[in-house]
Formats: sequence, C-alpha cells, structure tokens
Amino acid sequence: MGAPRLRLILCLHNHQPVGNFDGVFAAAFRDSYEPFLNEFEPFESLRIALHTSGSLLEWLEMNRPAYLRRVRDLVEAGRIEILGGPFYEPILAGIPRRDRIGQMTRYSHHLKSLFGQPIRGMWLPERVWEQQFAGDIAKSGLEYCVLDDGHLRAAGLRDEDLNGHFLTEDDGRLIALFPGDEHLRYLMPFRPPQETINYLKHIAAAREAAGAPQGSAVVFGDDGEKFGTWPGTQKAVYERGWLRKFFEALAENGDWLQTSTFSETLDAVPPAGEVSVPDCSYREMTEWALNTQRQTELHDLVEAKTPEADWSALKPYIRGGNWRNFRTKYPEAREMYARMTEVSARLEAFVQSVEGPDKAKLDQARTHLYKAQCNCSYWHGAFGGLYLPHLRNAVYDHLISADSILDELEGRTGRWCAVAAKDYDLDARKEVRLAGDKLIAYLKPSRGGICYELDVRGAGHNLLATLDRRPEPYHARILAHAANPQIAAAAHDSEESVSIHDLVHFKQPNLEQKLGYDLYPTKAFVDHFLEPGLTREEFRAGRGELSDCPTGVFETTLKRSAAAATVMMSRTARLARFAVRMHKTVTLAAGSNALSVRYQFSGLPAGRPVHFATAVHLAGLAGSAEDRYFYDAHGVRRGTLDTPLNLPSTNRVGLCDEWLGLDAALELGTASSGGPGGIWTHPVETVSGSEAGFESVFQSCAVVPHWEFLVPADGRWAVDLTLTCDASAAQAQALEKGLTKEAMRLRAA
Repeated sequence: MGAPRLRLILCLHNHQPVGNFDGVFAAAFRDSYEPFLNEFEPFESLRIALHTSGSLLEWLEMNRPAYLRRVRDLVEAGRIEILGGPFYEPILAGIPRRDRIGQMTRYSHHLKSLFGQPIRGMWLPERVWEQQFAGDIAKSGLEYCVLDDGHLRAAGLRDEDLNGHFLTEDDGRLIALFPGDEHLRYLMPFRPPQETINYLKHIAAAREAAGAPQGSAVVFGDDGEKFGTWPGTQKAVYERGWLRKFFEALAENGDWLQTSTFSETLDAVPPAGEVSVPDCSYREMTEWALNTQRQTELHDLVEAKTPEADWSALKPYIRGGNWRNFRTKYPEAREMYARMTEVSARLEAFVQSVEGPDKAKLDQARTHLYKAQCNCSYWHGAFGGLYLPHLRNAVYDHLISADSILDELEGRTGRWCAVAAKDYDLDARKEVRLAGDKLIAYLKPSRGGICYELDVRGAGHNLLATLDRRPEPYHARILAHAANPQIAAAAHDSEESVSIHDLVHFKQPNLEQKLGYDLYPTKAFVDHFLEPGLTREEFRAGRGELSDCPTGVFETTLKRSAAAATVMMSRTARLARFAVRMHKTVTLAAGSNALSVRYQFSGLPAGRPVHFATAVHLAGLAGSAEDRYFYDAHGVRRGTLDTPLNLPSTNRVGLCDEWLGLDAALELGTASSGGPGGIWTHPVETVSGSEAGFESVFQSCAVVPHWEFLVPADGRWAVDLTLTCDASAAQAQALEKGLTKEAMRLRAA
C-alpha cells in the first residue's frame, strides 16, 4: 500500500485530578477508559495516541493493572503511542521553569519503565502555550507537542496553511507542533460518524489541491472522558454504537485515510513550515480567563457578529484572555500559586545549599510539590476546578506535607516557633508568616489583619482554603433557565449526545435562590463594627457595616522568643464618624495547636452602644454529613456544619470533622466590660457550573463571635479569642493507615 492521502491522529487525553474521589476514578474507568479499549482492540489496522496524566496513571497502577498490561501489549504491537508531559498535569505557565523540566523528565522516565518505549512527545495541559515552553520541552528530551489549530491561527496562519505539523524554536532548541482540529472536537462524538468522514474527505481534497505533502496529518486531540463519562455520552458512544460505527468507517476508508501516530508522521512527513506561537490556549479557556464583565461582552460581541458576512475573516483576530489572569480573577488561585512557589523556592534553596542531602526525603518533598501543582484547582471554566473544595484541599495537603519535610531536613524538631514578614502572596505588600511545629498561619496586615491561611500540620489541612462567592457569567443562564426547567432538560431527550459546553442541567432545585456575593473575604478574624441590634440574617446578607475594619491597613511589629511568636498590629479605624485606635495581637506558642488573638480598642465613643464582631470562616469540613458537626460549650451537638446557629451568651463553639480527624474550637475570653458574647454560624455556599451541570457547593462555615456593649467612660474595651485545632485523631488515623499499608506490603512480600 502506498502513502495515504491523509493521516488521522486520534489522540486521547485521560485525566483525573490529584485529590479527586476514588469513586470518580473508578466511574471514569468503567464508563470511558476500559470500554474505549474494548472497542479499539479488535480493529487491528487502527492506531491511536494515548496520554494518561500521572495522577490517573498511579491510580491505574494501584487499582487496574490489567488495563495497563493491555495498553502495553498494544504499545508493543505499534498500535498505541504513549505521550508524556508534566507528571501531575500542571499548566506550565503556572509553575517555575525548574519544575516544568523536572516534571516532564520524571514522567518520561516513568512511562518508559512502564511501557518499554521511549517517550518522544507530550500532551500540553489545557493547551496553555507560551513560546518559552518550546525550549523547556526540548530540554526535557521531548520532540513534539500537541496544540490546537487556534494557536496557529493566532500566529497568523489561515486554514489553508494548516497542512500538517510545524517547527518552532526557543533558546536555540527546536520541537514540532501538531495542531489539533477544533471542528473535529465538536463533531466527535456528537454527530454521526459519517459527518466526520465527510469532513476528513474535504480536508484531504483541499490539501491535495494546495500541494501539501502526501500523508500529512490532521489531529483529533481531546479528553478521553467525552467517550462515556461526559453527560449523555455513555448512551450515544457505546449503547447506540457510535464508537464502533466510527471505527468501522475508518477501516472502510483505509484506502485513502490512515490512522497514525505522531512519531510515525514525524518520521515520514516533512514539516509544513516554521511558526512562533503567541501566548494562547483553546478558545473556551481564553474566554474563561476573562473577568465576568469582559466574558459577557465577548460573548455578546461574538453572538452579534457571527451572522455577518465578514465574520470568518474577523474571527481569527478575536481573542480572549491569558491563562495567568486566573490568578488575578480569583485571589484564592493566587494564594495557592504563591504558596506553591514558596515551597518550590525553598526546596531549590535547600538542594543548592546542602551537600549530600537526604535524597529520599527530598524526593518525597518534591513529589508532594509536583502533586500540588496539578492544574485543576487553579482555574474555573466549564469544569468545577477551583470551586471544588476537595481539589483545593488536596493542593494544600501536599504543600503542607512538603513544607513539613523541609522543616525536618532543616533541623526543626520538637517544639518550636518562628515569625517572618515577606510578600508571601505576591501582591507587593508584606504578609506575616507565623509557624510552629503544629500550625502555620499567614496574616495580611494590609487587608484588615486577616488570617488567610491556617495550616494544621497533623491533618495536612488548610482550614482557610475558602472561596468567596462572586458573580460568574453563567449565573445569568441559571436565572434565565430556572423558570423553565423544560429547556434545561431538553438536552437529555436528544437522540445525540450534547457537547459539555452546551449542556444546561440543574443538579439541585432553586439554585437561583442561593445566588449571593461576598462583600468581604471569607477568611479568619475579619473584623466588623456593626449596627447595634443587627440580626444574624442581616449580617449574612451583608448589611450593617459601620467601619473600615474589614479592609484597613495595620502597622505591624513582630516579636519572637523561644516560647512564642507574636504579631502586633495597630491602626486608627473608622467607626461611623469616630476615630478608634485598634490593636490586634496574634500569638502562636511553641508546641501549641492554638492561635490566640487579642483585641484592644481605645477612643470608643463613651456611653454609646457598640456591636463588634469578627468572622472566622472554616473550610474543608463537609457541610451536611452526620459525622461533621457543631458542638456547644457543654459538648452538645448542635447540628451539621451547614446549620445556621444563633448561640447567645456563650463562650465556646466547636466544629468536629470525624472523617478528617480534625476538631476546631473557638473560645471567647471574658470581655473587659459588658456582658458575654454570642456566636452566629451560617454556611457559605457557591453556585457553580461543572461538567455535570449547575450545583450548589458548600465552601465553608462562618463562625461569628459578636459582642454588644455600652462603651465605658474611658472608651476602652478588650477581648481575647483562641482558635484551637486538634489533629490528634487525624494523626492516629494516619498511623493506623500506615501500619495497614505496611502489613499489606509484608503480606504481599
């Protein structure tokens, strides 16, 4: 058989994020990965390329080794080419260069040992590209990368120019770029197989007329989960036989169309040209990276211009935003990113400064760092990503673990504490880091003196991995469709599967009633002077603020002894028309699992009623599960953690998460004057979109101590609070799990 007129490279990207639930891994395997292989194996003339993210591959190695043996057999038969990339699927623009190269190199070695073949190319996570990546990819030993055709159009190429793969260069190093075809992504598996064949015939004819090299490739590169896991696709792809019919059509058209791998094409077909590609991603990602207002404007602009005659000429010049904008759009993403870069820099500094370091410990720390760089938690679009608490919790779990290993390597053992000031969150303002053997706290004097991260080492948990409620473009769709659920259900009645980008589905009723937005950060010790008599419901609705306390800037002094580290913050706050001197002192003692906070005010208006509150939002504790609950000062359960509470005249409330093994208790000291305080609680729930539809997600529980009092004649008032984080149950669970794993290992041996 001579050279084919056209090569089709079918590239599947299979991925599950670090921290996803085991049941989600298992369901995706059952619905997508295994049945796809079952359908593919009998068609011996067909070839595909397969990328599996490291987080998913490790799960498969542990739980489905037979599947990997089948894949290896197909690799050895030349029917599957394995793609590499960064190990735990980070977006390269979101991690330091040293980690890009480290992740790609490590994963290539791992894949070669597993499948027995050298790894020549890579899947680019979320196709987020910057030209500097070409040099990093080549330095990692890889020869090619998969992008989208939209990337090359952004570089100035037209459809008629996209006749194969292209070369690109950075820092004197070359790699090949294979552009994936966007139209194929929308055809497969959402339209009948023959439409794909007809489209490929059109491409073959157009390339032949343009004099393109015989056998140049067109690339389909997309998520493997769209073949069975995406809503509606299980029925269409397998029960109705879409995939089998498609494979049959490919085999029937083998006289002119040949499925191929990237390496076969690279070795057989010369490049179509050279190109330098601007910062880019797939079209939807660049839209999601814009803020809500700009997304809406872009959507309206495209909708208005699409029917016009010149739209096809104008479209290549219409672009959205840069992926890095997610760190501006979502402060929570920037917090994770900044924490990750801190750990990465600390690891690198340790390696450079120590001769003969403990390589095993360093490897553990680096693995935790790499896992914390998994991209899904750092952005949000049609997928839950940043909005999913369990994914954010996994990032912090690995960062805290890496941090604790580095402390051990640097000789910090026993009881200890430290305090330092630095621009930790990369906003050009200094933050304060209080660290000890049990807790790590990050404070922000430039924003109300809030505590924005509180790491409990024993549980590997950041209690302040919260998420603010903010407007999203799809909230307008929720409002528009909520009154007409028949529209939302129409997609499920269709005989064909629907693209995930077009799906409208409500996982819970009345979501429009839960739409609300936060005026202040949902962190800890967010201070308020409120209207006297303000109710919990009014406070929850954002009413009654009389001061600039939530966002004021403090002057800060640090103090450390062998026993404790202290942050002393002071400022002149505005309380209505009064100027009040405010002192806020936060202390962490060596060996302690408690953060102590003291408030002192002077210059309060004598004889007037004052209502002071400080909000503490605690995250990562599930809302409605029975083994996660509030308890009061007498140890009595007061409901699950999504329960709104009004506890007057109390000095303590606790939050217990038995599954996590964590108990957080907030204790109120006796105020210097006036009666006892009270505590409000309420859940913070976001309304977000994911591949499964729109849903309400429990993000944190707000615990709000508050005091109403008449100001004494001297205008002074003070109170102490203590937030205790007991992780002893988590440590016992970890020890038990460790012993169980060791027992299993010995039994296997």
